[in-house]
Amino acid sequence: MSSPLKFTGIRGVIARRMLESVQTTAQLSFFADADASALTEARRWWKDAGQKVGYEDLVIAALARILPDFPLFNAHEIDGAVVPQAEINVGVAIGLPGALVVPCVFDCAAKGLPQIASERASLVERAPVNKLTVKEMSAGTISISNLGLTRVRHFTPVLNRPQTAIVGLGRIGRDGLMGISLTVDHRAIDGQPAGEFLTALCEALEGAQPTP
Repeated sequence: MSSPLKFTGIRGVIARRMLESVQTTAQLSFFADADASALTEARRWWKDAGQKVGYEDLVIAALARILPDFPLFNAHEIDGAVVPQAEINVGVAIGLPGALVVPCVFDCAAKGLPQIASERASLVERAPVNKLTVKEMSAGTISISNLGLTRVRHFTPVLNRPQTAIVGLGRIGRDGLMGISLTVDHRAIDGQPAGEFLTALCEALEGAQPTP
């Protein structure tokens, strides 16, 4: 018989934050599919060039391109107001045994894809050995959560407060489509801009170029 899961320690912190997130925001999710052909080709190009690039890195780069046109999606809720942030710091959800952390890649709009990939890889490497900094854990302005290695295509990611948006990445199906999910705080972001943001993200992913 398995031992009970107690909401103590880091699991307790996660439980409290998840509950606080859904109790204090009006979370609404949207779903789309993006043709992953360009992403797959871009990854192949970078691999041939000797650079390891993941789908998450390509999504981060795409977010950095489109977010200047959608400031409320790159924002923090502060003292009852939604405040757009100057830098685009993309949080990356990393699952650990019994835990979940969301450190961020800083100032993504100012970085090329190889640097984004290198810094995200560093976060993944340091997370299991508790080497992440407080700033990395707290400065994210939007987050991504990747379930692409599972059979899940769409899901409802939970907001990482005080952020107003989170993007979920699902598997790429046999049809070549990648499931893309988006959760927003509906108090600040209505359905129309959410749909426009998700459309812009899909178009940016579909137009990914296998070049620096």
